[in-house]
Amino acid sequence: DPLQLELATSSKRKLRRFIVIDEVVDELYGSKVREYFEENNVQHKILALPTTEETKSMDLVLNILQEVQNFSIDRRTEPIIAIGGGVCLDIVGLAASLYRRRTPYIRVPTTLLSYVDASVGAKNGVNFLQCKNKLGGYTPPVASFLDRSFIQSIPRRHISNGLGEILKMALMKHKGLFDLLKSHGKYLLDTKFQSYSGSTDHGDAALQTTRIAIETMLEELAPNLWEDDLDRLVDFGHLISPELEMRVLPSLMHGEAVNVDMAFMTYVAHVRGLITAEEKEQIIQCMRGLELPVWHSGCSWPLIKKALMERLKHSGGQPRMPLPTGLGVAEIFNDTSEETLERAYKLWVRD
Repeated sequence: DPLQLELATSSKRKLRRFIVIDEVVDELYGSKVREYFEENNVQHKILALPTTEETKSMDLVLNILQEVQNFSIDRRTEPIIAIGGGVCLDIVGLAASLYRRRTPYIRVPTTLLSYVDASVGAKNGVNFLQCKNKLGGYTPPVASFLDRSFIQSIPRRHISNGLGEILKMALMKHKGLFDLLKSHGKYLLDTKFQSYSGSTDHGDAALQTTRIAIETMLEELAPNLWEDDLDRLVDFGHLISPELEMRVLPSLMHGEAVNVDMAFMTYVAHVRGLITAEEKEQIIQCMRGLELPVWHSGCSWPLIKKALMERLKHSGGQPRMPLPTGLGVAEIFNDTSEETLERAYKLWVRD
């Protein structure tokens, strides 16, 4: 077809974009997204999908890839755009990495959790055989576009959910961030991380909090992007939570499951003598102030043992357990006994 040949070889080819958007985000912002592409004369295909932990599967990846193939994108100059929460960004990242061996993609996070966590780093993946992110790879996006105005439309519980990952970085690496969360946590929840010039008491707490969270995450991830070194402080809260989250789905969101894990590990750190009783109490009170769960009935002693056994399998035979050694400082430990863990568990359940 001479027309198709001319189109394929012409440098005047019209700008084209393939967009995957979470269906809830599409209801809220879809008309604005369409208007943007139309006003800029961009030929586009918008695929709205339910992107949840329950639908995070290879089936959805293949669904996306079928639509990408039908749209016929240029695999080097037409990046796929993902607009949504962490699940959406993970699924699209995997789809892009598979299509023609690597197609560029752009992340546009719309939740607080994805803003500070999924937007950073190279990982993508889907759940498989009831295991969280069992299939995936490392393909960084060509860009992440961060816009906190998306966060104003998400429910309060989702803000708490994102605060779980921010607190993780605070406990591992940055006492200043921990102090910000202690002082401004309720304000951040009430204002949904929006910046208001008239707020003299709080400054720009939203900007400071998100910036420090992302910077500390990048400090940890950038030198070890492919996880060649398995000793990772960012794994705090992620030893038990993958097993817990999938077991009780959908009752705990990701950041909530992470926080339950962190609360237990805070007790482990205290029983080991790494943090004082006062520091332990400060951490637990901060969690409660951020409206995060500090315990869940599904986090039983057998589940903890099973989760830590799984951890050994994919961490080179070592638990590589990140634990706080103070507020905003941490180390990796491989010598926590089962007796210590059980003592910590009994204390945690009692409290």
